Amino acid sequence: MGKNILIGGAWPYANGSLHIGHIAALLPGDVLARYHRARGDRVYFVSGSDCHGTPVAVRAKKEGRTPQEISGFYHEEFVRCFEKLGFSYDCYTRTSDERHKSFVRAFHARLYQSDLVYERESPQAYCEKCQGFLADRFVTGICPKCGKETRGDQCDDCGAVLEPENLIKPVCAVCGSDVTFRRSRHLYIAISKLEKELRALVENAGSWRKNAVAFTNRYIDEGLRDRALTRDLEWGIDVPLEGYEEKSIYIWAENVLGYLSASKCAAEERGTDFGALWGEDAKHYYVHGKDNIPFHTIILPALLIANDGGWHLPDQIVSSEYLTLEGRKISTSQDYAIWVKDIVDRYDPDSIRYYFLANGPEKKDADFSWREYVNSHNGELLGAYGNFVNRSLSFISKYWNGVVPEGRTDTGIASAIENLFGTTGSLIEKGAFKDAVNGIFEFVRRANKYFDTETPWITRTADQAACQNTLYQCVQIIANLAVLLYPFLPFSSKKVSAWLGLDSSWQIHEVPGGYILPEIQILFERIDKSVAGQEAEKLRIKN
Repeated sequence: MGKNILIGGAWPYANGSLHIGHIAALLPGDVLARYHRARGDRVYFVSGSDCHGTPVAVRAKKEGRTPQEISGFYHEEFVRCFEKLGFSYDCYTRTSDERHKSFVRAFHARLYQSDLVYERESPQAYCEKCQGFLADRFVTGICPKCGKETRGDQCDDCGAVLEPENLIKPVCAVCGSDVTFRRSRHLYIAISKLEKELRALVENAGSWRKNAVAFTNRYIDEGLRDRALTRDLEWGIDVPLEGYEEKSIYIWAENVLGYLSASKCAAEERGTDFGALWGEDAKHYYVHGKDNIPFHTIILPALLIANDGGWHLPDQIVSSEYLTLEGRKISTSQDYAIWVKDIVDRYDPDSIRYYFLANGPEKKDADFSWREYVNSHNGELLGAYGNFVNRSLSFISKYWNGVVPEGRTDTGIASAIENLFGTTGSLIEKGAFKDAVNGIFEFVRRANKYFDTETPWITRTADQAACQNTLYQCVQIIANLAVLLYPFLPFSSKKVSAWLGLDSSWQIHEVPGGYILPEIQILFERIDKSVAGQEAEKLRIKN
């Protein structure tokens, strides 16, 4: 029997298009999901569009549309982008979905009974020009700790956790006007009283990324602060408490609960046990970018503990570093980005996946350049893997009428394949995707060398038995590469698996001699080198 596996991908704000930084951070979730399914585990890979809060409301106001219209438009765009890239979500929903809102209200109603929840009057930023209260991140000013420009919730330069009222010269991030602060009564969660539980969580975090451990320890060491659960915002989920009818649940206190609501939907659709998924024997991964670490290591655990529902706490935090673009920081406001909606129709989805898994910001910041992307595609994906598959299978089609020759098991190759399954699986489970994919491609290069060394184009006439055996070994290598690469490159792996009559189960596969190949097609098309210059020029012209 397989395990219950929850994989939660971060929920992108539905106030603008996805860019390549989002994909670099979220792709590992799909690798985990495909791998665990191949192993026979019960996988719940969930995420959704974050539709509430100030960012969506601000965009809607600027465009003269409703928040529902804006978030709905981008949600549909996200769904298309994820589908094009092969994200195999079991449930991709949105925070404006009634099932999510109903779940959150029930969760909060129980939460408010906790001793950790209390009422407090506090100053809240208000913009006279925009005529509304502002979320912390929509107040900007000077950080009181490092003197750099910052948002009202956290300083990107020094990492300090902030309150808007502590900023020097606070202004509205939407219109640039000075903000005032009005007293307002809200519900708060006493995260400051959960230091013992949160320290224990991070101390036992054997599989968290180093940046997650470092960030979380820093937040705890600097002093945990209580957080508001409610806010004076119109666009959000109603607060299930008398006297709070004019307020909404603060976005950070409901969007992370989407992992629960979405997995509940997936469980109900399958007829499986939602309680078991959130019980002791499950394993939970959370996949996101570095800026989302505290939401998954501090806020989500605090909500789960305070709710006192016996919820499973995070096991593994898969938090990437930052991605830059051609040496510069990605900027959505300046349109300096590569938008996912623009590239999914122009480039092979496996090519995009391969680049970010082999070269992404897994352990340190990484830079995307069009030149490196084209070189990566042509050199590795097409030149190494695609070349080995096509040269081997085309040779059989041409000289053996498409019939896989008979051969004997090569113990050295069989042992290497067995070891590769073990090491690749272990690396995936540890979140070391770059090492995993690079290890597979090292084996691809060895396979090409084997083909060259065995010279089947010579032995075809000089030693037919040796030629047949070489081709038989190559087919076994290809069969198992298709399975090993399936979590990373699902589209090309499905093609190869279909040619060889395979499934994607995570085990050693064998294609028998006498198997008849269908018509073999080119696995990857070459990208002309001029593309790199053309794409880079588009970025330069825009900026």
